[in-house]
Amino acid sequence: MLILVWLVAAGIGGPTFGKLSSVSSNDQASFLPASAESTEVQDWQKKFTDSSAIPAIVVVESTTGAKLDQQQLAALGSLGEQLGDVAGVQEPSGDATTSVAGPIPSSDGQAAEFVVPVVDTDNVKTVVADLRSVVDDNLPSGTKAWVTGPAGLTADLVSAFGGIDGILLLVAVGAVFVILLLVYRSIVLPFLVLFTSIFALCAAILIVYLFALWGWIKLSGQSQGILSILVIGAATDYSLLLVARFRESLEHVESRWAAIGRAWRAALEPITASGATVILALLCLLFSDLNSNKSLGPIAAIGIVFSLLSALTLLPALLAVFGRAAFWPFRPKFVGEHPHEHKHVDSEQIAGLEGIGGLWRRVGTLIARRPRVTWIVALVVLGACALGLTQLKANGVQQTDVVLTQSDAVDGQKVLAKHFDAGSGSPVVIVTKEADADAMLSAVKSSDGIATATLYAGNVRPSSTGQAAPPVVEDGRVLINATLDSEADSAAAEHVVRDLRTTLPATDPSVLVGGVTAIALDTNDTAQSDLLKIIPIVLAVILVILMLLLRSILAPVLLIASVVVSYAAALGVSALVFDHVFGFPGADASVPLFGFVFLVALGVDYNIFLMTRVREESLRIGTRPGILRGLGMTGSVITSAGVVLAATFAALAVIPILFLVQIAFIVAFGVLLDTVVVRSLLVPAASYDIGSAIWWPSALRKGNLHKESGRSAP
Repeated sequence: MLILVWLVAAGIGGPTFGKLSSVSSNDQASFLPASAESTEVQDWQKKFTDSSAIPAIVVVESTTGAKLDQQQLAALGSLGEQLGDVAGVQEPSGDATTSVAGPIPSSDGQAAEFVVPVVDTDNVKTVVADLRSVVDDNLPSGTKAWVTGPAGLTADLVSAFGGIDGILLLVAVGAVFVILLLVYRSIVLPFLVLFTSIFALCAAILIVYLFALWGWIKLSGQSQGILSILVIGAATDYSLLLVARFRESLEHVESRWAAIGRAWRAALEPITASGATVILALLCLLFSDLNSNKSLGPIAAIGIVFSLLSALTLLPALLAVFGRAAFWPFRPKFVGEHPHEHKHVDSEQIAGLEGIGGLWRRVGTLIARRPRVTWIVALVVLGACALGLTQLKANGVQQTDVVLTQSDAVDGQKVLAKHFDAGSGSPVVIVTKEADADAMLSAVKSSDGIATATLYAGNVRPSSTGQAAPPVVEDGRVLINATLDSEADSAAAEHVVRDLRTTLPATDPSVLVGGVTAIALDTNDTAQSDLLKIIPIVLAVILVILMLLLRSILAPVLLIASVVVSYAAALGVSALVFDHVFGFPGADASVPLFGFVFLVALGVDYNIFLMTRVREESLRIGTRPGILRGLGMTGSVITSAGVVLAATFAALAVIPILFLVQIAFIVAFGVLLDTVVVRSLLVPAASYDIGSAIWWPSALRKGNLHKESGRSAP
């Protein structure tokens, strides 16, 4: 019955995958809080014009380096009208024949530009593609053209996200399948685990699609990609833990039904605690002021909920049906309830390592003999990695650097900056009182970094006498459009906006400064403030969960400290790699926050898997032997889970978006670092060194005091 329910859910949710793009938005402005200054300016702009158009800039350059001749300029005049006829471009108003401005010759005469207002903002990619087609078909000989500006850059960004619907999922699933084959050397089991993950993703996508369709959440290409990766990785991790328990149970009980019951009961607490930790950590993003962060929280949490449900319902049903055949051709044999003490006993008789062999016996022996040296060395290594944090440049990047593949819009921006004011087409928008209009215009024109500034007079053409049209006035306010000397998404442009917000209130205290540059600036500032606000909330929530789970205070504090150090080390190494290996210009301001939420929540996952088993064993054989036995029994499965999760997040790198590539590296490297160093060495060695006091103040500490000699007990 359970399998049938999940088949129905997958059948309904699977086809929804291709519809996510229809409810997804990559408009940076829509993710800002209503209180942001640039958001207020946008609200004012809507009062001055009913159009929500974003400009596409068509820049045409002479290929010979000479000035455009009269014949070429005449042909460009005809091109302007054809651009205005493209579906999705704003209709002309009044007696105008087109809404397209241009051709506007450059001061050197070697180029010309058109400003094309795109009103079909839901289909920018299609409109820009049509504009490029018209340009290619009607371009004068001896010239070359690009479609750029905000609309062109948005279209290329949407195209870069195109692989999320197929390529990303195929790469992630393929990587997981190969790893599972290597881990289990089974033909059947990888398919069962992957079915569990994919069915969870289908169900999660259906809910996310409906929530986005109803306007409850804002879905972006970034959150869409992260959702797929997170569900595949988390569901696989939870499945690996249950499978490990099932295999272990099959060795002790003959009935597959009894074995799955025993495995389910043993895995329920760590899997549920792990999932709850990740869900609550993700929901902490609801405290974010940036709507893109705020939306990712419930989107990703929905994914984890279905990962939990599938691992605890669908997978047990599949394993019960297949039984030992799931592990074919290496089926586990029934050996009964034999004590482990009679296996792998050596002359040193290290308590807790009975029955443990191979790598994890050697690691356990190292920890038992040199616990303090082990954790100190591990901590020093992590601290050295964290020094790279001084190289992290997470204060935003230019929009032209977001797409990592060749982009017509990016190339066009370079040509535009070469021949025109670099901020052309993306002006700074200033809202001021009508009474202060002239004084404000003068103050803006005299500001450093401003090329030109004009009062907004509506969509009218200059009069034949050259006299300027009167400005549009709404509720006693006027708009000023100021063109920047520098590119609108550059650090220099953001510096100009900051200066304007500092100096212009002297003329009008109620002045507002917005526009494309201000949106980017407010986004970065909000993301950085979110980082300082959300990190303490996430740590507090996870700490409470760990205290309830482990019935201890000291152990949860140790685990939290370990994942924070691991996060700092991962971010430090990533900063060095980004700067000196990949040569990235910087990082999005949200990268440290997303990296923190994923690494801390998922890093605690593995510590939960380890410490719940340690606590289980400590109740039976004492704390120090229990630490070694818990490490040995969970070592392989947790390492496999870490490799799987790292591989799934690494798959994000196939999408040529700077943010996703950086998140892919940070989380993949961080998970491996956490799995290999923190969970395998730092945490068990520090816990072993502390001894039964690790469970303070629970009764387990007192009950294990007499077993403290477990360092080398027989």
